[in-house]
Amino acid sequence: MNPFELMSVSEKTTARRALGPVDPGQARIKRPQFLAGGTNVLDLMKAGVTQPSRLVSIAHLGLDGIAWSESEGLRLGATAHNADTAYHPLVSQHAPLLASAILAGASPQIRNAATNGGNLLQRTRCMYFYDVALPCNKRAPGSGCSAIGGVTRQHAILGASPACIATHPSDMCVALAALDALVEVEGDSGTQLIPFTRFHRLPGENPEHDTELPADALITAILIPPNRYAGNSVYLKIRDRASYAFALVSVAVGLDLSEDGTVRSARIALGGVAHKPWRIEEAEALLADQRPRGAILDRVAERILAGAVGQGGNDFKIELARRLIARAITVAAQGTVTNDTACKDQREERQHG
Repeated sequence: MNPFELMSVSEKTTARRALGPVDPGQARIKRPQFLAGGTNVLDLMKAGVTQPSRLVSIAHLGLDGIAWSESEGLRLGATAHNADTAYHPLVSQHAPLLASAILAGASPQIRNAATNGGNLLQRTRCMYFYDVALPCNKRAPGSGCSAIGGVTRQHAILGASPACIATHPSDMCVALAALDALVEVEGDSGTQLIPFTRFHRLPGENPEHDTELPADALITAILIPPNRYAGNSVYLKIRDRASYAFALVSVAVGLDLSEDGTVRSARIALGGVAHKPWRIEEAEALLADQRPRGAILDRVAERILAGAVGQGGNDFKIELARRLIARAITVAAQGTVTNDTACKDQREERQHG
């Protein structure tokens, strides 16, 4: 472990001031960082992937509230823990898709510690990114991508570039992309809202940049506008093992159905296939005024996966994603499915200490 300074603050302005301005001359891995739950930051530090000179704890900023309003929708505090978010009655009522996605990820212990804002900023679990002995453009820009031509089972089939084929690891973010979430950030220029679909980046020539978060900004909340998808939503995830595994492919679907079963509007996002949660609005529009079954499902999947390219070891993901999209839409049309039942014992254990 490299030596670092740890600071704890109680005000947002103080937190940003403590982080300090970004020094272009300082190596990226040495730059100060915010610390919330620490479930990813500390792992990266232990592996030597990052070596921040300073960590600024934001655990005591009072950003852990969860609230609902008719105008704003759900407001999820950035430092609210993932488990508390998933089990919160307002989330269960208004965004069961989000609760389901959170409960499909990680382990109970990690969900108890991880925060909402931290989940947005977690970094890829590409094995080559974590192995500091190997070239990686995300870790050392310009050094090359060891994953290309390597073991690619977990890697991207959409939106990749010659510089990087890594995937975004989050389950929660896939649901947030489908729910048209907004990321509230506070910086020197004031408070701004970043649409979730624009928050994360594709790798392009600069895969070291995961998000569009300004360097001086602090995530304060995630907003989910009011929607009509609570009654017909599902998060399906295919992974190599039943627990604590990242998605090979996952699909979040929300449908707004009329009384005769036709689709008023749809939201579909994929995980495990790209450098960011993958969503194609043109594909969602194909479902409008349609009954979600039969040939239309193939058309939707084909549009979402247009341009998909395998890397050899992950070629299977293209057909897997195609089938999972159709399955998720079919299941969502029958009513909302959550992971709550599977986690009932864990919830009761939390409630009873």
